[in-house]
Amino acid sequence: MKKNKLAIAVAAAGAMLTCGAQAAGTATAIFAGGCFWSIESDFDHAPGVLETTSGYIGGHVENPTYQQVITETTGHREAVLVIYDPSVTSYERLLDTFFHLIDPIETRGQFCDFGESYTTAVYAGSDAELALAEAEKAQVAAELGKPVATIVALAPSFYPAEDYHQDFWKGQEKLSNGLTRAEHYARYRAGCGKNGKVEAIWGAEAFRGLDGHA
Repeated sequence: MKKNKLAIAVAAAGAMLTCGAQAAGTATAIFAGGCFWSIESDFDHAPGVLETTSGYIGGHVENPTYQQVITETTGHREAVLVIYDPSVTSYERLLDTFFHLIDPIETRGQFCDFGESYTTAVYAGSDAELALAEAEKAQVAAELGKPVATIVALAPSFYPAEDYHQDFWKGQEKLSNGLTRAEHYARYRAGCGKNGKVEAIWGAEAFRGLDGHA
């Protein structure tokens, strides 16, 4: 979805971006769940989500580029900033949805993408949200009967990714391989096996809280 100009302006300035009210009637959440193309496409199918922005979070380099992040030397994770309508959905519901579209016990990354930048995390915007995220993590661990690898922390600065990463899953621009971005993404997601792997972990609860997914 289109990027929130206020959130991006704040992040681009290198300031702390926290989850909370961005405008009247909206709130934010930040999730790292492997490839940001996939997390963005999934949350674009969540009721109450108004906008999503792919970006980088958690590292020690300001305004990192994709080429820097993929070296796995900057400490960043790929993440998605979600702007939602609290009258339609809630932070707790988004937390529940997030955990049901990833592999929470995987420590190395997600699905076919490995490295620190692809590891999972919930970045809360307040102590209250931090407590909710910790409680959800504990519930997921109990549900799966295994330790959950997902990090829960207060959100540091979030840096929007380059324009060509935004809405990649539905882009119609042609790439050098002759495919549109949407076609390339569909091949990537199928080849990575995300849908089948999430369903193997969660069964009928896979992708819970979404109205479909890419």
